[in-house]
Amino acid sequence: MKNNLNIRKPSRKEVERYLRLWNTLENYTLQESSLEKLFTKTYPLNNNLDDVLIKVCSLNDFYSTNIFSPFTVAKHIILLNIDGNFAKDDLEIVNKIAEVEMKGGKTKNFYSFATKYCSHHKPLIYPIYDSYVDKMLMRLKEKDKFSNFSRQDLRLYQLFKKILIDFRKFYGLEQFNLKQIDQYLWQAGKKYFPKNYGKSSNEN
Repeated sequence: MKNNLNIRKPSRKEVERYLRLWNTLENYTLQESSLEKLFTKTYPLNNNLDDVLIKVCSLNDFYSTNIFSPFTVAKHIILLNIDGNFAKDDLEIVNKIAEVEMKGGKTKNFYSFATKYCSHHKPLIYPIYDSYVDKMLMRLKEKDKFSNFSRQDLRLYQLFKKILIDFRKFYGLEQFNLKQIDQYLWQAGKKYFPKNYGKSSNEN
């Protein structure tokens, strides 16, 4: 991480600037609207393997979440019976979705995918984790001490959401919902921490 990286301090104007930018990104806005329709209108429940599989495949394709066996992940989600968890806004279900036993008995942690899967069902309850959000939060914690946490805490979903709420409060951004905060952090992270595609990502 570049300690001398000059990230502009989060503010109402800064977030609004990135939200306006988001609305100009036709590929992302159309992608999001199609996923919203798929997850909340066409297949809102998670008790049918066909329905869950098409949601997993669509999310994996749009976000490149490295789900190399969508069928295994879809079966895992079905077995968790998550609709009751969504009804209760249960945050613990995210880490349960993330831990998938693959063929051969090896367990993979698809954490970023799991946050996206839950967020597309209830975007105001389940904020998204990815590598850009991770880097922004870690850098701003180092710079402004807005909350006390470690990088590993970001991968424990209940703590991750608390950290985002701490972030929003510290910088006086309570007028923005967590989906908007996510859109800001993701775009800013993409600007300040462009990926080196020669190296592996910590996306999941």
